[in-house]
Amino acid sequence: MELIHKFGLEPSLFLFQTINFLIIAFILKKFLFNPLKKMFDERKHKVEQCLQDVESARIALENANEEKQHILEEAENNAGTLIAAVKVSIEETKEQAAREAKDRSEQIVYDAKQKVAAEFENMSKQIGKISADISGKVISRVLSNLFTDEEKQKLISRALEKIDEKVTN
Repeated sequence: MELIHKFGLEPSLFLFQTINFLIIAFILKKFLFNPLKKMFDERKHKVEQCLQDVESARIALENANEEKQHILEEAENNAGTLIAAVKVSIEETKEQAAREAKDRSEQIVYDAKQKVAAEFENMSKQIGKISADISGKVISRVLSNLFTDEEKQKLISRALEKIDEKVTN
């Protein structure tokens, strides 16, 4: 005990001081350390949750970028296909228009040839009639002095018949 007195400790005071220390330690633990520990645990949990959210967001962003790239590639392929289809359609339309124009021009030429042939035949008939009339008049003048009227009529009729036959053939 003497040693305890040398250090300046009173056993009764020491006991009360120890009890006071334990009471203060209990109060600090109960009202300060436990709430602080709980707050730090919650904060740690929030930080971990934020880190998980950041990782999820990073993965979602990567997926979105991959999806965007895929969509762009698909759009590019579709655009290429569409352009090729449009080019083919344009070529088909050009070819069809050219065929239609050619067919129409051939029809116009054919119609014109038919009209010309019909006109030529009509003119040939008219020329034949005119030449038959002229021939008849020439023959009647030439023959007017040589034959009688009855003989002239027979000769003119036969001549006109032969001319008509040659014209119609």
